Amino acid sequence: MIGRATLIELLHIAAGVIGAAVIAYGAVWSLPHAASPIWEVAFGMMAVIVLLGLPSLRLAWRADRARRG
Repeated sequence: MIGRATLIELLHIAAGVIGAAVIAYGAVWSLPHAASPIWEVAFGMMAVIVLLGLPSLRLAWRADRARRG
């Protein structure tokens, strides 16, 4: 079972990735001729969001394990 802190961190990462996708979709809607570079940058930013969320996720996972153990 996933602990509460871990679940919160996963939701934060998911919200960031979804937010980046929504912003990219809006940018593609407004500039359809630039769709390819917009999505390339958006996918790069989604990767950065996930990578920056990993340390916090790891700390939350450790905290949940310590509470359980």
